[in-house]
Amino acid sequence: MHDNDYTATLLDEESPTDAPQIAAIREGVGVRCHDELVAQRAALGALVPAPHPSVLRESARWAYYPWRRAVVRILGPTGYRLLRLDRNRNKITDEEQRRLAELQVGIVGLSVGHAVALALTLESSVGAIRLADFDVLELSNLNRVPATVFDLGLNKAIAAARRIAEIDPYLQVSVWRDGVTAETVGAFLEGLDLVIEECDSLDVKVAVREEARRRRLPVLMETSDRGLIDVERYDLEPDRALFHGLLGERDGAELSRLSARDKIPHILRILGAADLSTRMVASLVEVGSTISTWPQLGGDVLLGGASVAAAVRRIGLGRPLPSGRVRIDLDERLDDVRAPLTEPGGHAGLEPPAETPPTDGRAAVARAACLAPSGGNAQPWRMVTTPDELRLYLDPDRTTAMDVRYRGSHVAIGAALFNARVAAATQGLLGRVDLFGDVTTPALVATMAFGSGTDPVLAHRFDGMIRRGTNRRAGSPRPLPVAAREALAGAARAEGVRLTIVTERSAIDSAAMVFAAAERIRFLDPRLHAEMIGELRWPGVDRLETGIDVRSLELDDADLSALRVLCRADAMDALAAWGLGQSLGAASRDRIRSSSALVAVVVNGTEPADFVRGGSAVESVWITAEDHGMAVQPISPVFLYGLEQDELAALAPAYKAELAVGSGTWRELFQVGGSEALALVLRLSHCASASVRSRRRPPTTDPPVLTS
Repeated sequence: MHDNDYTATLLDEESPTDAPQIAAIREGVGVRCHDELVAQRAALGALVPAPHPSVLRESARWAYYPWRRAVVRILGPTGYRLLRLDRNRNKITDEEQRRLAELQVGIVGLSVGHAVALALTLESSVGAIRLADFDVLELSNLNRVPATVFDLGLNKAIAAARRIAEIDPYLQVSVWRDGVTAETVGAFLEGLDLVIEECDSLDVKVAVREEARRRRLPVLMETSDRGLIDVERYDLEPDRALFHGLLGERDGAELSRLSARDKIPHILRILGAADLSTRMVASLVEVGSTISTWPQLGGDVLLGGASVAAAVRRIGLGRPLPSGRVRIDLDERLDDVRAPLTEPGGHAGLEPPAETPPTDGRAAVARAACLAPSGGNAQPWRMVTTPDELRLYLDPDRTTAMDVRYRGSHVAIGAALFNARVAAATQGLLGRVDLFGDVTTPALVATMAFGSGTDPVLAHRFDGMIRRGTNRRAGSPRPLPVAAREALAGAARAEGVRLTIVTERSAIDSAAMVFAAAERIRFLDPRLHAEMIGELRWPGVDRLETGIDVRSLELDDADLSALRVLCRADAMDALAAWGLGQSLGAASRDRIRSSSALVAVVVNGTEPADFVRGGSAVESVWITAEDHGMAVQPISPVFLYGLEQDELAALAPAYKAELAVGSGTWRELFQVGGSEALALVLRLSHCASASVRSRRRPPTTDPPVLTS
């Protein structure tokens, strides 16, 4: 029997040398031709990302299988591998797949070994496989060996090699049809990176390990009873005792002289007699009496193939896998079947009761201040109300990494101050406002005296201020009326800042792309991701007075389920390590693209007071936009409050260059000058009403101490 009895003959249809052979094979008597190349090329072209044009142009091959008297037309080697392994990603990354393709693995024993070879081939976890077995397939093997009746009487290694060739004709396979002996094991192991031992002979088991240890090769073994995986890392421990010392000091030569009966104690020590399944132990008593040999199940053998393939991947990729053994027992795991935890079905008792509007004027002013927007609905303020004044303090415990130097907090406090002024004007309590008026108390941001004044313009905003809310629904872009533009700009000017209004579709698209890239970073950076997920509030699980009620994200059931996946820090860490996750900001990108306009509140300075004034303008512009029938959503990219390079680097060190580019583009889009800063950008859209409004904490009375 020659190599072409277990490997396919590959012929390039564009090769002048191969063309006559292809024609001769196809014209051969009784040769079947199978040609699905058109479908393969269509599937290859539809891959994401699209393959390089050279791969799409790669010439096809004809694979001739003499044992089947059949020829198959297939993609060239690069395209074939790319398409066949596409579903491996990202369980195995492209880079990992390339590393595994360098592995050369030997398998001794092709009963259990056939399942191992099959799993390695399906995953393409190796670049070359060397198979050794002297035995032939019998009908009694077909309860566990993934062969067919057409393979009966065929050498087991040949049968496995043919199965490999019919899955991947490009995979290198060689066969040792006489098996391995103590005399030939050295030649068999030559050039291998790893050996998988699945033979029945105790002598050969020991010989394989002795030679593997000499060559510093790792050895894997799987015994199907209770899924035992045995790992011997002679590559890391060249002096390690064979079989973990379970055989003592006996070598292969000594064991070869023992009778079959005398080998039994040693075999049981290797198998771990105390850990064998009840049915296996009971069956061993019956061997030679009511059964001919020990039992094995096909499912257990297939599981063993998968387990060994996983171990090969670990070794091939340099992941931790120490010497030792572990059992992967399906029956034991199925004994532990439990009903899954279900998500709470409602939020009774977690929603705060409906509020009764305060009757006291000063309390009404404090409550209005609490209705202001803030990043992640963190409400980074504390309030103290006295008969004479309302004091707004910065609460440093309610901040995140994105709140660089408390700039976002100062914007939020500025919005709260605007609300307080509106309510005070309505109550006839409007008085003087001072910012940072007490140098001995740096946490004190704003003080509003209760007076007897009013302001009809401010008082007119009261109903709008009470109704104001965030609406994250996708919109239908419409032109922004001139009257709305003028009103928005005027609202900003009244608070001492200016507004940039962006309505051009190309500029909105550019902003959407920048924001999406920043959102990706927010998902992939561990600290930013933890803070973002920490903002979410799940009805039926969490209290809702702070954070973002997930219902306000306006997600359908599918997207809400996807959000639970995106909450997984381990998954985000994996995407970051692979350099992937390009779609993570797609939803935000699409929502921004659905906007009618983007408006940026631009402040002339970078001091805390500038951001407080910017926050007052944000609230005034927001209310004005809603007065003109528009929905409003604040958009805060990661870099928004990072004004210096070192601040951007501190936000997400691994992405500092991307943040710097995003920040520069963002400032250019919104025409922010060198001495200016952005307080916030608002997305204006035309859409249905929001599903829910964010809740708020009640006013507090104890001022915090700002320590840094």
